[in-house]
Amino acid sequence: MPSSRVMKPVLEVLEGKSHASPPIWLMRQAGRYLPEYRAIRSQAQTFLDLCFTPKLAAEVTLQPIRRFRFDAAILFSDILVVPHALGQSVSFESGEGPRLDPIADVRGLDILRNTVDQNALAPIYETIDWVKRELPAGVALLGFCGAPWTVATYMVAGRGTGDQRPARLFAYGDPEAFARLIDILVAASADYLVRQFGAGVDAVQIFDTWAGILPPEEFRRWCVDPVQRVVKLVRRQVPNAKIIGFPRGAGTALTSYVKEVAVNAVGLDWRIDRTFAREHVQSRVPVQGNLDPLALIAGGAALDRAVDAVLEAFSGGPFIFNLGHGILPETPIEHVERMLARVRGYGGSRR
Repeated sequence: MPSSRVMKPVLEVLEGKSHASPPIWLMRQAGRYLPEYRAIRSQAQTFLDLCFTPKLAAEVTLQPIRRFRFDAAILFSDILVVPHALGQSVSFESGEGPRLDPIADVRGLDILRNTVDQNALAPIYETIDWVKRELPAGVALLGFCGAPWTVATYMVAGRGTGDQRPARLFAYGDPEAFARLIDILVAASADYLVRQFGAGVDAVQIFDTWAGILPPEEFRRWCVDPVQRVVKLVRRQVPNAKIIGFPRGAGTALTSYVKEVAVNAVGLDWRIDRTFAREHVQSRVPVQGNLDPLALIAGGAALDRAVDAVLEAFSGGPFIFNLGHGILPETPIEHVERMLARVRGYGGSRR
């Protein structure tokens, strides 16, 4: 795991330190709302080509750092590179999102490798190396993967759906077969994250975007337990690995998540009650989030109020300012600049 004597505020928060003016980065901070991203995107034939072309992916990763001076860069890639490396067909249709060959039942598991093809993922590790060469001192580099449950929902349905019903029905109807899929993803995800640390990332985030659609018993079985296993496997090889968990929509179930999953911080979506999160989650681990991405689109006084509410709720403890989910493509750049000025001015500027 890389080490540095230069202060990296995001990593300090992950170690439990509070900042009067919290560090900030945004999920999907490299993306379509930036004209420089759109220019780079036009150079790649497909979205996966962009992810697997290290020079271009590194440039996209660095673009928001140059423009906004965020405290962390997050590797430009996608959670579905893992199914791709397991042998499932993955593509991205313009305006339609991901498309995979659906795994409709236990027979569909036969198409998968038992371990990820690291040759398929090698360009991503090369991207990390490219980024590390140019990343400013003090800026952390984050890697990531999708949580087994969330990745499985796309693998089963073959696409994103409103309630990920195909995966839920699969899990209810054939829990043993679904557990096999989860087991494959646990091992693949851990291996992928270990390789990212080896390539040079400072910390990683595990995105469980669809955690909130499950009832409590299923949440524990398919979200908590698999991520707990991923974290343990990563730390066997990278003992001091810094890991952020983001079980979006978990609500009050976050208390069980942070008790059982040894993450260094947990991401908060925009729907969670902030008082609950401060008293029952931030009291245990650092937190990250939870600005509504639509408030960032709205801008103006509404954005100011929303930013202030987040800061007032969480700045008393270890906290990383972020959105409650990814930045949306229609977000005006000037609204991002307004948000940054307000966050950086909170408690006195440290820059």
